[in-house]
Amino acid sequence: MLLEVAGVVKRYGGRGVPANDGVNLTVEAGQVYGLLGHNGAGKTTLVNQIVGLLRPDRGSIRIDGRDVVADPGFARRACSIQPQSQIPIDGLTPRQAIETLGRLRGGDREAVRMRATRLIEALDLGEWRDTDGARLSGGVKRLVSFCMAAVEPGKLVILDEPTNDVDPVRRRLLWSQVRSLADEGSAVLLVTHNVIEAERSVDRLAILDHGRVLTEGTPAELKAGIADELRLELVLDPDADTIETPQFAGPHTVVGNRIVATVPTRLAGEAAIWARDLRRTGRIEEFSLAPATLEDAYVALVGSTAARATSTAVNSEEEIDVRAA
Repeated sequence: MLLEVAGVVKRYGGRGVPANDGVNLTVEAGQVYGLLGHNGAGKTTLVNQIVGLLRPDRGSIRIDGRDVVADPGFARRACSIQPQSQIPIDGLTPRQAIETLGRLRGGDREAVRMRATRLIEALDLGEWRDTDGARLSGGVKRLVSFCMAAVEPGKLVILDEPTNDVDPVRRRLLWSQVRSLADEGSAVLLVTHNVIEAERSVDRLAILDHGRVLTEGTPAELKAGIADELRLELVLDPDADTIETPQFAGPHTVVGNRIVATVPTRLAGEAAIWARDLRRTGRIEEFSLAPATLEDAYVALVGSTAARATSTAVNSEEEIDVRAA
């Protein structure tokens, strides 16, 4: 096992609601492992402990069998990380920034140069390779940040919200490179709140909420609990009145002009007739009825947990945006 996290607890200030509360997870070499949760769920706090920037109050963290709580320097050598925040590269071109990180991590000069070139080409960044970092868009900077983590990858590669600001075409290219990192032997810890991308990209994942791991498994295992449900998605007409979802629809979310709900498979016909009537009367622009997704499982699990967590007032008031990118 490449990464082993056991019983990790972290409280800021030594009291109050823990940011991490008994977290357990394991990641194997060659695996893309998703750490999924809304903003404030404790994901980045856990990452900072894995890489030795924070010390847990309790619990253990091992990378390749080494205790990184006792030896945080080893953690920083063993991990390469794309942080959530943008890395400042003003005054450097993407090629210079990527090659510099590769050399700082101990890579051979020529090997680093060749891998930097391959990454730039694979992510379609060629037109910006020699552009000053101050002139790059947020999405291009994000891709350069990924290349800086991947050019001389550690045994554990940590990607914290790697696709923020990245356009849809290059997102697909990026996910291909994430898969390549795992195929080449690294363990990849993908930290995200984008449920849709997690389902497409990870081998296993853990759902983190209020500092706790609620569940863990493959995307298929996590969806097993809603196997008899369908996902109903409505695209609202901007000028239509508010739509009340019928009783047969389960908990729903509203994201922009879309309503997403789940319905039992046995009521698919009734749901389709109801949605067709809405479209015929001009209240919605379109609808879809399809098998439930990991997003639906996430909403069902985290939503019900949040409703019960009345004692954690600060965290429970945080809005969960399951479609944010």
